[in-house]
Amino acid sequence: MLVGKAGKSGRKPSIWRGVPRWARICTVFGTVLTVLSGAVLVGTEVLMARYEGAVGKADLFGDQAAGAQAKKSDIKGPLNILLVGIDPRTPTAAPLADSIMVLHVPASMDRAYLFSLPRDLYVRIPEFKKADFPGETTKINAAMSFGSKVPGANPDAARGFELLATTVQKVTGIKRFDAGAIINFTGFQKIVDAMGGVDMYIERDVKSEHKQPDGTPRPGNTRGEGYVGPQALYKKGNRHLSGWQALDYVRQRYPKNGVPDSDYGRQRHQQQFVKAMVGQAFGADVVANPIKLDKVLRAAGQSLIFNGRGSSVVDFGLALKDIRPNTIEMIKLPGGGVYEGKKYLGEQFQEGVPDFFTALHNEQLDPFLLEHPEFVNKAK
Repeated sequence: MLVGKAGKSGRKPSIWRGVPRWARICTVFGTVLTVLSGAVLVGTEVLMARYEGAVGKADLFGDQAAGAQAKKSDIKGPLNILLVGIDPRTPTAAPLADSIMVLHVPASMDRAYLFSLPRDLYVRIPEFKKADFPGETTKINAAMSFGSKVPGANPDAARGFELLATTVQKVTGIKRFDAGAIINFTGFQKIVDAMGGVDMYIERDVKSEHKQPDGTPRPGNTRGEGYVGPQALYKKGNRHLSGWQALDYVRQRYPKNGVPDSDYGRQRHQQQFVKAMVGQAFGADVVANPIKLDKVLRAAGQSLIFNGRGSSVVDFGLALKDIRPNTIEMIKLPGGGVYEGKKYLGEQFQEGVPDFFTALHNEQLDPFLLEHPEFVNKAK
Protein backbone atom coordinates (compact mmCIF):
# COMPACT_ATOMS: atom_id res chain seq x y z
CA MET A 1 0.00 0.00 0.00
CA LEU A 2 1.48 3.34 -1.01
CA VAL A 3 1.43 5.59 2.02
CA GLY A 4 4.17 8.22 2.09
CA LYS A 5 6.07 9.30 5.17
CA ALA A 6 5.03 12.56 6.77
CA GLY A 7 7.13 15.56 5.80
CA LYS A 8 8.33 18.42 8.00
CA SER A 9 4.90 19.98 7.90
CA GLY A 10 3.39 16.79 9.32
CA ARG A 11 1.29 16.32 6.20
CA LYS A 12 1.59 13.19 4.08
CA PRO A 13 2.54 13.66 0.42
CA SER A 14 -0.30 13.24 -2.04
CA ILE A 15 -0.58 9.83 -3.67
CA TRP A 16 -1.00 11.74 -6.94
CA ARG A 17 2.47 13.33 -6.79
CA GLY A 18 4.17 12.67 -10.11
CA VAL A 19 0.95 11.63 -11.82
CA PRO A 20 0.26 13.56 -15.05
CA ARG A 21 -2.57 16.04 -15.15
CA TRP A 22 -4.70 13.94 -17.51
CA ALA A 23 -4.98 11.29 -14.81
CA ARG A 24 -5.86 13.78 -12.06
CA ILE A 25 -8.48 15.89 -13.82
CA CYS A 26 -11.36 13.53 -13.28
CA THR A 27 -12.24 12.01 -9.96
CA VAL A 28 -11.76 8.33 -9.31
CA PHE A 29 -14.43 6.60 -11.39
CA GLY A 30 -13.85 3.18 -9.97
CA THR A 31 -13.58 3.07 -6.21
CA VAL A 32 -16.36 0.53 -6.56
CA LEU A 33 -14.31 -1.46 -9.04
CA THR A 34 -11.27 -0.85 -6.86
CA VAL A 35 -12.92 -2.67 -4.01
CA LEU A 36 -14.58 -5.24 -6.24
CA SER A 37 -11.80 -5.95 -8.68
CA GLY A 38 -8.76 -3.97 -7.64
CA ALA A 39 -8.82 -1.38 -10.42
CA VAL A 40 -8.86 2.41 -10.33
CA LEU A 41 -10.75 3.88 -13.24
CA VAL A 42 -9.45 7.36 -14.01
CA GLY A 43 -9.91 9.43 -17.14
CA THR A 44 -12.13 11.49 -19.36
CA GLU A 45 -15.85 11.05 -19.96
CA VAL A 46 -15.01 9.02 -23.05
CA LEU A 47 -12.90 6.63 -21.00
CA MET A 48 -15.58 6.41 -18.33
CA ALA A 49 -18.21 5.53 -20.92
CA ARG A 50 -15.89 2.95 -22.44
CA TYR A 51 -15.26 1.13 -19.20
CA GLU A 52 -18.80 1.51 -17.95
CA GLY A 53 -19.79 -0.39 -21.09
CA ALA A 54 -17.28 -3.14 -20.30
CA VAL A 55 -18.89 -3.96 -16.94
CA GLY A 56 -21.52 -6.68 -17.09
CA LYS A 57 -25.04 -5.80 -15.97
CA ALA A 58 -27.90 -7.92 -14.65
CA ASP A 59 -31.00 -7.68 -12.48
CA LEU A 60 -29.38 -8.86 -9.24
CA PHE A 61 -32.18 -7.80 -6.89
CA GLY A 62 -35.33 -8.57 -8.85
CA ASP A 63 -35.98 -4.87 -9.39
CA GLN A 64 -36.96 -5.22 -13.04
CA ALA A 65 -39.83 -7.51 -12.17
CA ALA A 66 -41.00 -4.95 -9.61
CA GLY A 67 -40.73 -2.08 -12.08
CA ALA A 68 -37.87 0.01 -13.45
CA GLN A 69 -35.77 1.82 -10.86
CA ALA A 70 -35.46 5.55 -11.31
CA LYS A 71 -31.86 6.72 -11.66
CA LYS A 72 -30.53 8.30 -8.49
CA SER A 73 -29.22 11.81 -9.04
CA ASP A 74 -27.23 11.85 -5.81
CA ILE A 75 -25.87 8.80 -3.98
CA LYS A 76 -25.69 9.40 -0.24
CA GLY A 77 -24.59 7.24 2.65
CA PRO A 78 -24.88 5.13 4.54
CA LEU A 79 -24.52 2.46 1.86
CA ASN A 80 -24.34 -1.32 1.92
CA ILE A 81 -22.89 -3.14 -1.09
CA LEU A 82 -23.00 -6.94 -1.43
CA LEU A 83 -20.02 -8.54 -3.18
CA VAL A 84 -20.21 -12.22 -4.14
CA GLY A 85 -17.30 -14.14 -5.59
CA ILE A 86 -17.92 -17.18 -7.76
CA ASP A 87 -15.65 -19.55 -9.63
CA PRO A 88 -17.69 -20.51 -12.70
CA ARG A 89 -16.91 -23.90 -14.18
CA THR A 90 -19.46 -24.84 -16.85
CA PRO A 91 -22.66 -23.13 -18.07
CA THR A 92 -24.72 -26.04 -16.76
CA ALA A 93 -23.21 -26.07 -13.25
CA ALA A 94 -25.16 -24.19 -10.57
CA PRO A 95 -22.98 -21.41 -9.08
CA LEU A 96 -21.88 -21.48 -5.45
CA ALA A 97 -20.91 -18.37 -3.49
CA ASP A 98 -17.22 -18.97 -2.77
CA SER A 99 -16.88 -15.57 -1.10
CA ILE A 100 -19.56 -13.34 0.45
CA MET A 101 -18.47 -9.82 1.45
CA VAL A 102 -20.37 -6.72 2.51
CA LEU A 103 -18.92 -3.24 2.06
CA HIS A 104 -20.51 -0.75 4.48
CA VAL A 105 -19.96 2.95 3.77
CA PRO A 106 -21.07 5.35 6.54
CA ALA A 107 -22.91 8.61 5.94
CA SER A 108 -19.61 10.53 5.79
CA MET A 109 -18.70 8.60 2.58
CA ASP A 110 -14.99 8.90 3.36
CA ARG A 111 -14.23 5.40 4.65
CA ALA A 112 -15.57 1.87 4.50
CA TYR A 113 -15.85 -1.35 6.48
CA LEU A 114 -15.41 -4.70 4.76
CA PHE A 115 -16.64 -7.89 6.40
CA SER A 116 -17.14 -11.46 5.21
CA LEU A 117 -19.78 -14.07 5.95
CA PRO A 118 -18.51 -17.65 6.22
CA ARG A 119 -19.55 -19.67 3.18
CA ASP A 120 -20.51 -22.47 5.60
CA LEU A 121 -22.71 -20.24 7.79
CA TYR A 122 -25.66 -22.41 8.87
CA VAL A 123 -28.80 -20.37 8.15
CA ARG A 124 -32.39 -20.55 7.06
CA ILE A 125 -32.55 -19.85 3.32
CA PRO A 126 -36.06 -18.53 2.64
CA GLU A 127 -38.54 -19.71 0.07
CA PHE A 128 -37.89 -18.46 -3.46
CA LYS A 129 -40.78 -19.06 -5.84
CA LYS A 130 -38.90 -17.95 -8.97
CA ALA A 131 -36.77 -21.09 -8.72
CA ASP A 132 -39.44 -23.31 -7.14
CA PHE A 133 -37.33 -23.42 -3.98
CA PRO A 134 -39.33 -24.21 -0.80
CA GLY A 135 -36.73 -22.99 1.68
CA GLU A 136 -34.14 -24.94 3.64
CA THR A 137 -31.79 -24.65 6.61
CA THR A 138 -28.27 -25.29 5.35
CA LYS A 139 -24.99 -23.56 4.47
CA ILE A 140 -25.43 -20.03 3.13
CA ASN A 141 -23.29 -20.53 0.01
CA ALA A 142 -25.99 -22.89 -1.31
CA ALA A 143 -28.47 -20.00 -1.56
CA MET A 144 -26.98 -18.90 -4.86
CA SER A 145 -27.21 -22.42 -6.23
CA PHE A 146 -30.83 -22.90 -5.13
CA GLY A 147 -31.89 -19.50 -6.47
CA SER A 148 -30.12 -19.91 -9.81
CA LYS A 149 -32.29 -22.75 -11.06
CA VAL A 150 -34.28 -22.03 -14.21
CA PRO A 151 -36.61 -24.79 -15.45
CA GLY A 152 -35.48 -26.04 -18.85
CA ALA A 153 -32.48 -23.69 -19.03
CA ASN A 154 -28.96 -23.20 -17.69
CA PRO A 155 -28.60 -21.78 -14.17
CA ASP A 156 -28.84 -17.99 -13.84
CA ALA A 157 -26.25 -16.54 -11.44
CA ALA A 158 -28.14 -13.23 -11.25
CA ARG A 159 -31.26 -14.99 -10.02
CA GLY A 160 -29.15 -16.89 -7.49
CA PHE A 161 -27.68 -13.60 -6.28
CA GLU A 162 -31.19 -12.34 -5.54
CA LEU A 163 -31.91 -15.23 -3.15
CA LEU A 164 -28.48 -14.92 -1.57
CA ALA A 165 -29.01 -11.18 -1.02
CA THR A 166 -32.33 -11.85 0.70
CA THR A 167 -30.67 -14.46 2.90
CA VAL A 168 -27.80 -12.14 3.87
CA GLN A 169 -30.30 -9.39 4.72
CA LYS A 170 -32.07 -11.73 7.15
CA VAL A 171 -28.78 -12.75 8.75
CA THR A 172 -27.36 -9.25 9.14
CA GLY A 173 -30.50 -7.16 9.60
CA ILE A 174 -29.55 -5.00 6.61
CA LYS A 175 -32.89 -3.88 5.20
CA ARG A 176 -31.73 -3.17 1.65
CA PHE A 177 -28.54 -3.39 -0.39
CA ASP A 178 -27.78 -0.27 -2.39
CA ALA A 179 -25.67 -2.12 -4.95
CA GLY A 180 -24.25 -5.55 -5.63
CA ALA A 181 -21.73 -7.35 -7.76
CA ILE A 182 -20.89 -10.86 -8.85
CA ILE A 183 -17.14 -11.22 -9.12
CA ASN A 184 -15.55 -13.83 -11.36
CA PHE A 185 -12.53 -14.96 -9.35
CA THR A 186 -10.71 -16.17 -12.43
CA GLY A 187 -10.86 -12.57 -13.68
CA PHE A 188 -8.74 -11.51 -10.71
CA GLN A 189 -5.77 -13.29 -12.25
CA LYS A 190 -5.95 -11.13 -15.37
CA ILE A 191 -6.27 -7.96 -13.28
CA VAL A 192 -3.25 -8.79 -11.14
CA ASP A 193 -1.17 -9.68 -14.19
CA ALA A 194 -2.25 -6.46 -15.91
CA MET A 195 -0.94 -4.54 -12.87
CA GLY A 196 2.34 -6.43 -13.05
CA GLY A 197 1.59 -8.53 -9.97
CA VAL A 198 0.57 -7.58 -6.44
CA ASP A 199 2.62 -6.99 -3.29
CA MET A 200 1.10 -8.38 -0.11
CA TYR A 201 2.10 -9.71 3.27
CA ILE A 202 1.91 -13.48 3.78
CA GLU A 203 1.21 -14.01 7.49
CA ARG A 204 2.55 -17.60 7.67
CA ASP A 205 3.96 -20.29 5.39
CA VAL A 206 1.13 -21.73 3.28
CA LYS A 207 1.27 -24.69 0.89
CA SER A 208 -1.11 -24.94 -2.05
CA GLU A 209 -3.65 -27.73 -2.18
CA HIS A 210 -4.22 -27.20 -5.89
CA LYS A 211 -1.08 -25.91 -7.63
CA GLN A 212 2.46 -27.08 -8.26
CA PRO A 213 5.38 -24.62 -7.93
CA ASP A 214 5.20 -23.76 -11.64
CA GLY A 215 1.47 -22.99 -11.48
CA THR A 216 0.25 -26.15 -13.18
CA PRO A 217 -2.52 -28.15 -11.44
CA ARG A 218 -1.51 -30.90 -9.02
CA PRO A 219 -2.58 -34.34 -10.31
CA GLY A 220 -5.50 -36.04 -8.61
CA ASN A 221 -4.74 -38.88 -6.24
CA THR A 222 -5.51 -42.10 -8.13
CA ARG A 223 -5.51 -44.03 -4.85
CA GLY A 224 -7.91 -41.84 -2.95
CA GLU A 225 -9.09 -38.26 -2.36
CA GLY A 226 -7.08 -35.09 -2.81
CA TYR A 227 -4.00 -34.38 -4.88
CA VAL A 228 -0.41 -35.57 -5.16
CA GLY A 229 2.87 -34.06 -6.24
CA PRO A 230 4.91 -30.99 -5.24
CA GLN A 231 3.04 -27.99 -3.85
CA ALA A 232 3.45 -24.27 -4.52
CA LEU A 233 4.72 -22.59 -1.34
CA TYR A 234 3.94 -19.08 -0.12
CA LYS A 235 6.57 -18.11 2.45
CA LYS A 236 5.83 -15.78 5.36
CA GLY A 237 6.78 -12.15 4.74
CA ASN A 238 6.28 -9.42 2.16
CA ARG A 239 5.92 -11.11 -1.21
CA HIS A 240 5.30 -10.17 -4.83
CA LEU A 241 2.69 -12.48 -6.33
CA SER A 242 1.71 -13.04 -9.94
CA GLY A 243 -1.94 -13.45 -10.88
CA TRP A 244 -2.12 -17.22 -10.51
CA GLN A 245 -0.17 -17.12 -7.25
CA ALA A 246 -2.44 -14.48 -5.67
CA LEU A 247 -5.59 -16.33 -6.70
CA ASP A 248 -4.20 -19.64 -5.48
CA TYR A 249 -3.06 -18.20 -2.14
CA VAL A 250 -6.45 -16.72 -1.23
CA ARG A 251 -8.16 -20.03 -2.03
CA GLN A 252 -6.26 -22.03 0.61
CA ARG A 253 -8.28 -22.99 3.70
CA TYR A 254 -6.97 -26.26 5.12
CA PRO A 255 -4.99 -26.48 8.39
CA LYS A 256 -2.74 -29.16 6.83
CA ASN A 257 -1.60 -26.54 4.31
CA GLY A 258 -0.85 -23.81 6.86
CA VAL A 259 -4.25 -22.17 7.45
CA PRO A 260 -5.10 -23.25 11.03
CA ASP A 261 -8.35 -21.27 11.21
CA SER A 262 -9.68 -22.76 7.97
CA ASP A 263 -12.31 -20.67 6.19
CA TYR A 264 -11.89 -17.77 8.63
CA GLY A 265 -8.25 -17.62 7.59
CA ARG A 266 -9.24 -17.68 3.96
CA GLN A 267 -11.68 -14.82 4.57
CA ARG A 268 -8.87 -12.81 6.16
CA HIS A 269 -6.49 -13.53 3.28
CA GLN A 270 -9.14 -12.49 0.75
CA GLN A 271 -9.68 -9.20 2.56
CA GLN A 272 -5.91 -8.60 2.74
CA PHE A 273 -5.66 -9.38 -0.97
CA VAL A 274 -8.44 -6.92 -1.88
CA LYS A 275 -6.80 -4.19 0.18
CA ALA A 276 -3.39 -4.91 -1.35
CA MET A 277 -4.89 -4.67 -4.83
CA VAL A 278 -6.55 -1.37 -3.92
CA GLY A 279 -3.26 0.04 -2.70
CA GLN A 280 -1.35 -1.11 -5.75
CA ALA A 281 -4.01 0.15 -8.16
CA PHE A 282 -3.70 3.60 -6.59
CA GLY A 283 0.02 3.56 -7.29
CA ALA A 284 1.37 6.04 -9.81
CA ASP A 285 2.88 3.25 -11.92
CA VAL A 286 -0.67 2.19 -12.84
CA VAL A 287 -2.62 5.47 -13.13
CA ALA A 288 0.28 7.24 -14.87
CA ASN A 289 0.82 4.47 -17.42
CA PRO A 290 -1.91 4.66 -20.11
CA ILE A 291 -1.12 1.20 -21.54
CA LYS A 292 -1.08 -0.55 -18.16
CA LEU A 293 -4.14 1.40 -16.98
CA ASP A 294 -6.10 0.37 -20.07
CA LYS A 295 -5.24 -3.31 -19.52
CA VAL A 296 -6.24 -3.14 -15.85
CA LEU A 297 -9.52 -1.38 -16.59
CA ARG A 298 -10.54 -3.81 -19.31
CA ALA A 299 -9.70 -6.80 -17.13
CA ALA A 300 -11.67 -5.30 -14.23
CA GLY A 301 -14.71 -4.65 -16.38
CA GLN A 302 -14.70 -8.18 -17.73
CA SER A 303 -14.47 -9.76 -14.29
CA LEU A 304 -17.75 -8.63 -12.76
CA ILE A 305 -21.46 -8.04 -13.10
CA PHE A 306 -22.68 -4.90 -11.34
CA ASN A 307 -26.09 -3.59 -10.34
CA GLY A 308 -26.48 -0.18 -8.69
CA ARG A 309 -30.28 -0.24 -8.42
CA GLY A 310 -30.71 2.64 -10.83
CA SER A 311 -27.21 4.13 -10.57
CA SER A 312 -24.25 3.10 -12.71
CA VAL A 313 -20.83 1.98 -11.60
CA VAL A 314 -19.62 5.44 -12.68
CA ASP A 315 -22.16 7.07 -10.34
CA PHE A 316 -20.95 4.94 -7.45
CA GLY A 317 -17.31 5.54 -8.31
CA LEU A 318 -17.82 9.29 -8.19
CA ALA A 319 -19.83 9.06 -4.96
CA LEU A 320 -17.07 7.04 -3.26
CA LYS A 321 -14.16 9.07 -4.60
CA ASP A 322 -12.87 9.97 -1.11
CA ILE A 323 -12.31 6.36 -0.01
CA ARG A 324 -8.64 5.32 -0.01
CA PRO A 325 -6.87 2.06 0.84
CA ASN A 326 -5.99 3.21 4.36
CA THR A 327 -9.64 4.10 5.07
CA ILE A 328 -10.95 0.57 4.44
CA GLU A 329 -11.32 -1.24 7.78
CA MET A 330 -11.27 -5.01 7.49
CA ILE A 331 -13.63 -6.76 9.92
CA LYS A 332 -13.62 -10.34 11.21
CA LEU A 333 -16.82 -11.84 12.59
CA PRO A 334 -16.02 -14.63 15.09
CA GLY A 335 -17.73 -17.95 14.60
CA GLY A 336 -17.63 -21.63 15.45
CA GLY A 337 -18.97 -24.97 14.32
CA VAL A 338 -22.57 -26.25 14.57
CA TYR A 339 -23.00 -29.97 15.17
CA GLU A 340 -25.83 -32.46 15.28
CA GLY A 341 -24.24 -35.08 17.46
CA LYS A 342 -20.89 -35.61 15.75
CA LYS A 343 -22.18 -34.46 12.36
CA TYR A 344 -20.85 -31.07 11.26
CA LEU A 345 -23.63 -28.85 9.90
CA GLY A 346 -21.78 -25.59 9.31
CA GLU A 347 -20.76 -22.42 11.14
CA GLN A 348 -22.57 -20.04 13.46
CA PHE A 349 -21.68 -16.56 14.68
CA GLN A 350 -20.42 -16.21 18.23
CA GLU A 351 -21.38 -13.76 20.95
CA GLY A 352 -20.92 -10.13 19.97
CA VAL A 353 -21.75 -10.45 16.27
CA PRO A 354 -25.43 -9.41 16.73
CA ASP A 355 -24.12 -6.32 18.55
CA PHE A 356 -21.86 -5.60 15.57
CA PHE A 357 -24.84 -5.68 13.22
CA THR A 358 -26.79 -3.41 15.58
CA ALA A 359 -23.88 -0.95 15.61
CA LEU A 360 -23.77 -1.07 11.80
CA HIS A 361 -27.48 -0.29 11.61
CA ASN A 362 -27.14 2.59 14.10
CA GLU A 363 -23.99 4.05 12.51
CA GLN A 364 -21.99 3.29 15.64
CA LEU A 365 -19.25 1.05 14.23
CA ASP A 366 -16.36 3.25 15.36
CA PRO A 367 -17.26 3.16 19.07
CA PHE A 368 -18.11 -0.54 18.76
CA LEU A 369 -14.66 -1.34 17.31
CA LEU A 370 -12.94 0.73 19.99
CA GLU A 371 -14.68 -1.41 22.58
CA HIS A 372 -14.16 -4.64 20.60
CA PRO A 373 -10.74 -4.41 18.88
CA GLU A 374 -10.80 -8.18 18.36
CA PHE A 375 -13.26 -7.57 15.48
CA VAL A 376 -10.57 -5.72 13.47
CA ASN A 377 -8.63 -7.85 10.97
CA LYS A 378 -5.01 -6.82 10.87
CA ALA A 379 -2.82 -7.14 7.79
CA LYS A 380 -0.02 -8.59 9.93
